[in-house]
Amino acid sequence: MTLKICVAQLNFVVGDMTGNARRIVEAARSAHAGGAQLLVTPELALCGYAAEDLFLRPAFIDACDDALKVIASGTADLKGLHIVVGHPARKGDEAGMRNRSVSVASLYNAASVVCEGRITHTYAKRELPNYQVFDERRYFVPGSDTCVFDVLDSTGQSAKVGLLICEDAWFDEPATDARAAGAEVLVVINASPFHAGKGGEREATMRDRARVVGLPLVYAHLVGGQDEIVFEGRSFVLGSDGTLVGRAVSFEETLFDIAMTRAGGGWQIEAGMDRPHSLEADLWHALVLGVRDYLGKNGFPGALLGLSGGIDSALVLAIAVDALGKDRVRAVMMPSHYTADISWIDARDMAARLGVRYDEIAIAPEFESFRASLNPLFEGRPEDTTEENLQARIRGTLLMALSNKFGSIVLTTGNKSEMATGYCTLYGDMAGGFAVIKDVAKTMVFRLARWRNAHDPYGTGTNPIPERIITRPPSAELRPDQKDQDSLPEYEVLDAIIERYMENDRSPDQIVAEGYPQADVDKVVRLIRINEYKRRQAPIGIRVTHRSFGKDWRYPITSRYRA
Repeated sequence: MTLKICVAQLNFVVGDMTGNARRIVEAARSAHAGGAQLLVTPELALCGYAAEDLFLRPAFIDACDDALKVIASGTADLKGLHIVVGHPARKGDEAGMRNRSVSVASLYNAASVVCEGRITHTYAKRELPNYQVFDERRYFVPGSDTCVFDVLDSTGQSAKVGLLICEDAWFDEPATDARAAGAEVLVVINASPFHAGKGGEREATMRDRARVVGLPLVYAHLVGGQDEIVFEGRSFVLGSDGTLVGRAVSFEETLFDIAMTRAGGGWQIEAGMDRPHSLEADLWHALVLGVRDYLGKNGFPGALLGLSGGIDSALVLAIAVDALGKDRVRAVMMPSHYTADISWIDARDMAARLGVRYDEIAIAPEFESFRASLNPLFEGRPEDTTEENLQARIRGTLLMALSNKFGSIVLTTGNKSEMATGYCTLYGDMAGGFAVIKDVAKTMVFRLARWRNAHDPYGTGTNPIPERIITRPPSAELRPDQKDQDSLPEYEVLDAIIERYMENDRSPDQIVAEGYPQADVDKVVRLIRINEYKRRQAPIGIRVTHRSFGKDWRYPITSRYRA
C-alpha cells in the first residue's frame, strides 16, 4: 500500500477562525485532488498560535467549535480523506458548556480527525510547555489518552496513525503509548517558535523519538509571524531509524507531500528536500517574515524609519524593503550639528540603491529652540546626555508625526546590545511600533549586513548596504567625535557577556572565570539590571534567540538582587 500524506504548512492568523477554516478546506481539496489520504495541519491551526488570553473568552471557543463544524461540512464530499485539525476544545465537550466561563480546568489543546463530514477522533495534548515564550498551563489542562486512527489507501488497505501534539514528542511516553496502541506511523503537529538553531534541535530530538519507537515520524509545523514570535515551517519526515527523508521549505507556505509505501515490513518514504540554510540566512528570513506578517496581519499600509547613515538603521531598511517592497517603505534622515557628512552621503546612497522614498529634515532649529527654552532652568550646569537625548526625542517626535499623518508604522532600529545596556533613549530612538532587530546583537548586525550584501534572496537586484556603513566605527552622533565604545566595551566582549548573563544565566563570577575582564562584566551586568524600566516601555520586536527581551524575560524593575 501507499499512504499519501499532505502537510498543510500554512500561515494562519490568530482569531480568524473563518479565514483559517476556509484555508484548511482549500488545502483539503487540493490534497484530495493530488491523491492524499491524510491532510495534517499544525498545532492550533484553526484559531492560530498563540491566542493567549483569547482562550479565556467563551465566545472565542464557541467560534472555534463552529469553525470546526464548517471544516467538517465543507469536506464531507472528499471521500477517504482524513484531516487532522489543531484547535482548542472544552474538556469532555459536554452539552451546555457553550457560553459558560472558560478556565484552565476546562480546556484542552487538542486535535481532531475529520473524515467525510464527521469528527472521528479528538486527542488532547498531554505535555504542556511552560517555559520561554510558552504559557500553556495558564490556558489548558493536560490530556491523558492516546489517539491512533486508521487511514485507508486507495486500495482499501489500512495504516494506523498515531497522533501527538508538539511537546508530547519531546518525551518518550506519549510516543511509546501510541506504538503500544498499534501505531505504525507517528504524526506530530506543531507550533514551535523559531530561534537560531532551533530547527536542528527539533530534528535531533525527533530523530531520537523515531529511533526509540522504531516508527517513521511526520512533523507538521506552522509558518508565519505572530507578534514577537516567528514560526519557520521546515516540516519534515523521518524514517523509522531517524534518518531525515524529506524537509519542506523554510519560512514559506507550502503543501508538503509525502508518499509512504510498505516495503519489506517497513516503509519506503518519498518527499522533497529543502536546501540547507546558514545561520545568517535563517535569521534574515525570520526577520523579513516577522516584519511582513506584523504589518500585514495588523493592516499597516507601510513602514517608515529614521535612516542615520549607521549600520543598524541600514540593516532595518534592507529588511523592511525585502519584507514589504520599496513602495511601502519610507526613510527619513534627520541630521543635527553633529551628523558627519559621510552619514548624509551614505544614507542617500542606500536609499537610492533600494529605491525608497527618502526625505531629509534638519533638526537643528528644533534643537536650538529646546535649548533656548531650557537654558534658564539649566543655568550653571554643563551639557551632558540631556542634550544628547533631546536630539533623539526630536527625531522620535518627527517620525511619530509622519506615522500619525500617513498611517505607516515606525520601525525602531535599536539592537539587542543597546537594549540590554540601555544605550538608547526613551521616547527618542525607542519611539515606534515595532523593533525589528531588538533581539539581534550588534556583532550579528554586522554579520547580517555582510550576508545580505552577498545574497539577493528576494530579487531586489542590488547590494543594499554601502560598504562604508559596515566598516566605519559605530556612533550615535549626538556629540562631537562620539563613538559607541566611549561608553561601552568592545562589541565582541559586550555581546559575549550579554549572551552568557542574559541568555544563559551565567553568574558574573562564572563569566569572569571564562576570561572576561571583571570591570567589563560588572559594568554590563549593572547596565542590564538598571535599564529594565526602559525595556518595559520598548516596542515589541522579533524574537530570534532562545531568550529575548520579551515574553521569556520577566524580571522585576524594583529589585535589590545584584548577582
